[in-house]
Amino acid sequence: MAADLDVFDLRLLSALQRDGRAPNAALAETVGLSASQISRRMARLEADGVIATYAALLKPDAVGLSVLAFSSVSLERQAEAMDGFEAAVLRFPEILECYSVTGEQDFVLRIVARDLKAFADFLSDRLLRVPGVRSVRSSIVLHTIKQTTALPLPG
Repeated sequence: MAADLDVFDLRLLSALQRDGRAPNAALAETVGLSASQISRRMARLEADGVIATYAALLKPDAVGLSVLAFSSVSLERQAEAMDGFEAAVLRFPEILECYSVTGEQDFVLRIVARDLKAFADFLSDRLLRVPGVRSVRSSIVLHTIKQTTALPLPG
């Protein structure tokens, strides 16, 4: 269920999505409230689970990860395969995101690797060896057109 957010909450959340390190004084000016009101609202939004976490977004190339791929995974049709696959995904740091999806494939993964060889090794030595994995189809990203973590908020 969506949280009951007023116009000030939405302004605050938009500002935090742009700069999660902004000081309360700057947020207060942007939102139109006092710094103490900003602090109270942030605490409430955190407690309510609207703000999940604060994080630094790293440039993959800057940390030696030059390959980004999206892989679609099909599993054998057993509950054990699903449970085992989901547990394996949690152990693989190369997998940044995993989604259970509709359609012909069961999961879509966002995977990073140092280079193409490292990606190929990850697929053959780790992902394809997970019990129950029937097939994996991957697309390597050539160029990122748009990437954002900011959710579209009303207003």
